[in-house]
Amino acid sequence: MTSHDIVHDERTQLTSKNKFELLLFRLGQARPGAEPALYGINVFKVREIITNREITPIAGAPDAVSGAIDIRGQIIPVIDLCKLTRSTPTRERNILLITEFARTTQAFAVEDVDDIVRLEWSQVHPAECAGGSAYITSIARFNGESGELRLAQVLDVEQVMRDVFPEQHRDVDKAELSAEVKYAAGGKILAADDSAFARTLLDQALTAIGAPHMLATTGEEAWQMLQRVADEAEKEKVPAREKISLVITDLEMPEMDGFMLTRRIKADERLKHIPVIIHSSLTGSANEAHVRNAGANGYVAKFAPKELCEAIAEALAS
Repeated sequence: MTSHDIVHDERTQLTSKNKFELLLFRLGQARPGAEPALYGINVFKVREIITNREITPIAGAPDAVSGAIDIRGQIIPVIDLCKLTRSTPTRERNILLITEFARTTQAFAVEDVDDIVRLEWSQVHPAECAGGSAYITSIARFNGESGELRLAQVLDVEQVMRDVFPEQHRDVDKAELSAEVKYAAGGKILAADDSAFARTLLDQALTAIGAPHMLATTGEEAWQMLQRVADEAEKEKVPAREKISLVITDLEMPEMDGFMLTRRIKADERLKHIPVIIHSSLTGSANEAHVRNAGANGYVAKFAPKELCEAIAEALAS
């Protein structure tokens, strides 16, 4: 086993404790005189970090795309996050985060890499509580090495890709999906995702197949909803699955991640028969193998509506 494999294995073990690692980086100033803004991205999404690589401009590229780079024969688009977030640059963005998620590879150009911090998901709060922008899913709150309070904005990578490459991230085609799967189960589907864009697509896909559904923004919110449903079912002396036929959960969410939510569902006598599908942008062979071991009934990479609907049909038939 290589040192990289050991580090990856250590990080995957964090998920059993509702923990994760956040790579902190800085962009430009949000306003004149302010310190460059601190952002974060899940370490699992970062393949490598490179510096001073020549970027080739691409004719007709979206405004936020600086160009492309060649990484060992792979041509990768470079996204200027300063430009996308309308931050004022304070220096050259010559540090590139090579990221992999949702079965895509791209580079994010940033001003500086700050640190990697190990956090509990309970330290991460929905961005709505702080009036976050469209590109932020949540706010991580933690103490720095000197004990000072630090806040980092967790990047909504799905919204970034939607806005930069809209032709590759289109709305759900209702006609296509409704021809593939018809929802026939009695209960509602509960779907949890902290990304507003992902929730929109989930809503479109579930509506297209005629599935009544509820949406949650965090794992904790989804868990509380499930507990209320289980209590109601118990009073009515019916199985909880008659009310909630299926749970679809993202993995990376404030307060409680999808791993912990899945484990809690499967450990609860009232809920354990409800199928769970993990719907995640954590892709790549290592990550996909990891999430498949979370105890869920299915796994679908974001965002493939047809695959998701097929997984729903398969899980409901089990």
